[in-house]
Amino acid sequence: MAMQFILNLFIATLWLLLNDEIKPQLSTFLTGFVVGIGILYAMHRFYGTQFYLRRVFAILKLFWLFNWELLLSSYSVLKQITTPKLNITPGIFTYKTELKGDWEITALALLLTLTPGSVVMEVSEEGDMFYIHAMDMEQSKDAVIRSIGKFEQAIMEVTR
Repeated sequence: MAMQFILNLFIATLWLLLNDEIKPQLSTFLTGFVVGIGILYAMHRFYGTQFYLRRVFAILKLFWLFNWELLLSSYSVLKQITTPKLNITPGIFTYKTELKGDWEITALALLLTLTPGSVVMEVSEEGDMFYIHAMDMEQSKDAVIRSIGKFEQAIMEVTR
């Protein structure tokens, strides 16, 4: 996939050099880059790998998903702490993940820990079981499990 990006830069540079301009323009380079995207998309099946912009879009999707879950969980935590009577039941639960590899497991653990209301306390030796502390087991456990499922899917799209 890195080779496709380098080839795209080469096509854009070639486009810039073959356009007979006295002073090189950024807009000409960007036009060549877009033309290169079109050429590479038309020919990506001959490389035997997926088109490189799919991974870029998957990374952007994961970033957007994290920010959305951060906003929702922050609102939930804010609502809990601003009520006059604190009515929460904190607890610990386990979650078995489908992710493989150190990078995927670490990314999921960090995304969950950065989301308010939940903390990954420990990951099993095999790396397939998370021990998660939730702020309110009655409400946030279901929300955390839904978030984990979304994060797992987005991480798999980025890494596989």
